[in-house]
Amino acid sequence: MDFQVVILAGGFSSNLQPLVSKEVPKALLPVANRPVLSYVLDLLESSNLKDLIVVVEGEDAALKVGGWISSACVDRLHVEVAAVAENVGTAGALRAIAHHLTAKDILIVSGDIVSDVSPGAVAATHRRHDASVTAMLCAEPVSGPSESGVASGKDKTKKPACYDIIGLDSSKQFLLHIATGVEIKKDTRIKKSILRAAGKMEIRSDLMDSHIYAFKRSVLQKVLDQKPTFRSLKEDVLPYLVRTQLRSEVFPDEKTVEDNGKNNMQNNELVLSQILSNASLPSFHQVYESFLNSRKTHKCCVYIADESKYCVRLNSIQAYMDVNRDVIGDANHLSGYSFSAHHNIVHPSAELGSKTTVGPHCMLGEGSQVGDKCSVKRSVIGRHCRIGSNVKVVNSVVMDHATIGDGCSIQGSVICSNAQLQERVSLRDCQVEAGYVVYAGGEHKGETFARK
Repeated sequence: MDFQVVILAGGFSSNLQPLVSKEVPKALLPVANRPVLSYVLDLLESSNLKDLIVVVEGEDAALKVGGWISSACVDRLHVEVAAVAENVGTAGALRAIAHHLTAKDILIVSGDIVSDVSPGAVAATHRRHDASVTAMLCAEPVSGPSESGVASGKDKTKKPACYDIIGLDSSKQFLLHIATGVEIKKDTRIKKSILRAAGKMEIRSDLMDSHIYAFKRSVLQKVLDQKPTFRSLKEDVLPYLVRTQLRSEVFPDEKTVEDNGKNNMQNNELVLSQILSNASLPSFHQVYESFLNSRKTHKCCVYIADESKYCVRLNSIQAYMDVNRDVIGDANHLSGYSFSAHHNIVHPSAELGSKTTVGPHCMLGEGSQVGDKCSVKRSVIGRHCRIGSNVKVVNSVVMDHATIGDGCSIQGSVICSNAQLQERVSLRDCQVEAGYVVYAGGEHKGETFARK
């Protein structure tokens, strides 16, 4: 298909601290005991997209990600890891690797997506419409509360509900408007010229930009060069291309209409607004270009995933909890594992004590040991963990090599690798940093345990 694929894998994301650390960059954060990046690579491989550039922020993070890729993807994929400076944003990361981009079209995928939507379908839609950009949209995910009903950790404070406000043409193929992270009570401004040209616009707040894009390379590089202050594909580049699609500045070398040696664009637009208000063609761009006999528009298209598909980004602690819950639950087809008749996964080398139960939608990793009279419900336990007796783990994630003392209760929490909970610790909606020790006997709710 002649697409070049770029995975924007981030680095040590502040949104996910203390889950990420200098030892575990975001791309290697475990989801059901697999790095989240492995889900992205599998998804691309399923679409026969095997020539990839993985962009990682920071040299240290890039070394760790590259090391994992070398061991996990030998003979399967051709992957080049490119390190860029930290905190440059998605647009800045692409500027930094522009010299690597040579194909006609570029498929850009966020490295924190867990999804079963085919990126190949996005690429095919992009080619079919000869679009400048095609964005994949999917249904807003439903976040599940913890058992206590409180969002975990830093997400617990109430914030205004924010949405992607998306405007589509009547065919639902073209993107007419996008405003990201908008509070629903605030006014949204719609560009009049685009609304007049399209005839009508359907406004949606139930769809989200999934951070999978197809770009014409020439268009993407033109925008990145002309707009050096743009940092984000979602918040800067995509809205800019949508706003300017009827007065494109990304095809400057194409001919324009002249009348007596002067550009007559303003008069043409006035007439077009009357003609196009009644137009009912698949693409209003076709009428615009035909009337002007020029190429001064560019197409911004969408691929809308079916509602039955799954697509969630790990861009918050709550999202991390949700994805782990889903991948061992209703979306277990994404896990890559075979579940038992009890709808769980207990590794053959794991050891369970007397009267210990591991319920449905649970995972117990290789070499882990669980003591007597324990209960594990809707949780992921990593590899080589040591869990004492009379321990309760509910709606939680316990990463590799964690130690949990006798009598602990863990609900709606994340315990990172090599962390230690001493006896009789009670955690609800908490996060414990890798290697941290929580001392015996404390009861904690909504706290983050990390070194200062």
